[in-house]
Amino acid sequence: MRAPISVIIPTLNAATALPACLMALGEGLQEGLIRELIVSDGGSTDTTLATAEAAGARIVTGPASRGGQLRRGAARAQGDWLLVLHADTRLAPGWTAPVLAHLSGGSAAAFRLRFDSRHPMARLTEGWANLRSRLFQLPYGDQALLLPRALYDAAGGYPDQPLMEDVALARALKGKITLLPAKALTSADRYRRDGWLRRGARNLVTLVRYATGTPPETLAKGYHRRS
Repeated sequence: MRAPISVIIPTLNAATALPACLMALGEGLQEGLIRELIVSDGGSTDTTLATAEAAGARIVTGPASRGGQLRRGAARAQGDWLLVLHADTRLAPGWTAPVLAHLSGGSAAAFRLRFDSRHPMARLTEGWANLRSRLFQLPYGDQALLLPRALYDAAGGYPDQPLMEDVALARALKGKITLLPAKALTSADRYRRDGWLRRGARNLVTLVRYATGTPPETLAKGYHRRS
């Protein structure tokens, strides 16, 4: 039997974070879970692609747009399951057991968010993210997403948009997302730089504006300008 999971990582100048992300996938290789690694790059000018090539990844290139990058990566994937993972996120040790248990079902799954920070606000932000994921079936991309290829295709896949592609797909999945008892360790650099309250408020406002009809292209201009 062939390994079931295609790992898809969107990148853009991710050379600093990518090695740790890839290292954490070793557990999945040992357990025979990972069929292939696909890095969908948006035009990196650092050593991201060299790192990906050294890890044996299949590389897909195109314009920098996370939704478009993920859509291109998924189009190349051959696994029965897709594991979408951000380059600044690494799966915590022990992640393979919950994933193995989940593969017998047909729903999508997200990991529990955990920041690489001891700040008290990190715990509050994680708690809100995990509550949002459980109650509203609305995980963000930094939690990692595991989903059956058939379900991904039925939902229409990732839209080619620069922001909120994770929310768009979650809404299209219509409540078919389980929260796994496994953690995705995510970089808190943006929160450290912007401030926990300020960054959290910006993310919430962006979500509300998207939910009320603001085009993602408009949101992306302001989001990246402030970042």
